[in-house]
Amino acid sequence: MEITEIKVFLKEGQDKKLKAYATLTFDNSFVVRNVKVIEGNKGLFVAMPSRKIKDPCPKCGFRNVVRSKFCNQCGASLPQTEHKHVEPGADMARQSEHKDIAHPITAECREYIQKKVLDAYESERTKGPSAAGSSSGFSKPSTGQHQASEVEEDNDIEL
Repeated sequence: MEITEIKVFLKEGQDKKLKAYATLTFDNSFVVRNVKVIEGNKGLFVAMPSRKIKDPCPKCGFRNVVRSKFCNQCGASLPQTEHKHVEPGADMARQSEHKDIAHPITAECREYIQKKVLDAYESERTKGPSAAGSSSGFSKPSTGQHQASEVEEDNDIEL
């Protein structure tokens, strides 16, 4: 398996930790969108696409974001439950509210993806607006903003 194309979309704005989105193409036949480049406490890292986890309301069945206190459909008070698989640390609540859509299984694959994405990000970040093409063989548009829908809500995922 080989990454054959990376498109980096630099993110500008108020969120200072989110630096860019990337779209990865594997073997010219499989695409993964909404891979994020994030500035963490120990430097840049790559976060795989994820979605918010939702729980049904016991009264009406409407699916609300985890940790909601009231149902967005009927207004009923929701039971507060703790979810398993929470890792200790500062991002504990955020990690338990999101689930990866796609992710590498092996450490080698994760390292490969992270290296390629961060290299493409650095290349895009340092490239001037008049620069054309790329010597790495990856396509990296210089338009900047991320055009595709962000997976912040429970959006339908199109493959």
